[in-house]
Amino acid sequence: MANKQRVVVGLSGGVDSAVSAHLLKEQGYEVIGIFMKNWEDDDNSEYCSSNIDFVDAASVADVLGIEIEHVNFAAEYKDRVFAEFLREYQAGRTPNPDILCNAEIKFKAFLDHAMRLGAEKIATGHYASVRLNESTGKHELLKGLDPLKDQSYFLHRLNQAQLSKTLFPVGELPKTEVRRIAAEIGLPNAKKKDSTGICFIGERPFRDFLNRYIAKEPGPIKDPSGRTIGQHVGLSFYTLGQRQGLGIGGIREKGAQKGGNEHEPWFVARKDVAKNILWVVQGHDHPWLLAPSLRAEDVSWVAGEAPITTQIAAKTRYRQSDAPCSLAVDDTGFTLRFADPQWAVTPGQSAVLYDGEVCLGGGVIHTEAANAP
Repeated sequence: MANKQRVVVGLSGGVDSAVSAHLLKEQGYEVIGIFMKNWEDDDNSEYCSSNIDFVDAASVADVLGIEIEHVNFAAEYKDRVFAEFLREYQAGRTPNPDILCNAEIKFKAFLDHAMRLGAEKIATGHYASVRLNESTGKHELLKGLDPLKDQSYFLHRLNQAQLSKTLFPVGELPKTEVRRIAAEIGLPNAKKKDSTGICFIGERPFRDFLNRYIAKEPGPIKDPSGRTIGQHVGLSFYTLGQRQGLGIGGIREKGAQKGGNEHEPWFVARKDVAKNILWVVQGHDHPWLLAPSLRAEDVSWVAGEAPITTQIAAKTRYRQSDAPCSLAVDDTGFTLRFADPQWAVTPGQSAVLYDGEVCLGGGVIHTEAANAP
């Protein structure tokens, strides 16, 4: 490129963003790395990897021969992401902070900062891609090529302005190829494990973390017959479909035949916030866990408007297969009706819509399984 376009890459310390920076440099861009620090309440904790991640990101920048800047977005993160996360949990819902982090921090605060540095574009190591639809003039968000790594679910709230400024260099590569490139060019993090924790929780026990911010309000655990079979520690600490940590193993559902399902696992089926009751059912395929439809609000459309097509597919949780459904949009949200009932549809999580490989957008699930009490 005669006049090199400047691209600012979010270097997380992981291999995906590192290879993204390398690929962009190979393509002739002027590449600058930014390390985003989004959480600082417990820097010295065994669970907080921020300091290690920055060392890894700086080592990558050194190998690639690019500048790196350490930027602190912790205040913005606490205001825009963490406060909302706590509000949702206190209301008995189960939010997805990674989705909000992408919309508010990585593609807003970070994008703004990059533009101030004179960047033409930003780039991240997400497994997704952006395509300009020539017939509509709109930018489309596409699934990543590697179906096991596709992250379009977490990016569905991005808008046209954000997508027009964004590159996803590894989105059209399988993860194995990303690792191979990293090893070939001698990146120090070529074999680094992928992070699985939410950035402010890391790998620590989730309930222990919530304990620091949300008061416990114990109450009854009830089965479908209304029998109290245990005590919960507070509705905020449970999510629909949860099986572990209920403390009610070995109890048989009332009315079950002897020798029947006393060994079937129990699952959280509903949280009654008004009465502080945790409803549980026995068996993975209990009707209360299956939702033929859902209602979503706080909607965001990638194209800036609702799709015309009504026969689409949706994911109600990450790593789920696309589920065929019909879409009905109204002034405050949308309703989905599924060809096959969906398991443990959870208020607070996102329903993300697809037309083939194209991510259309989505909304926050408002209502849970229709069969629950």
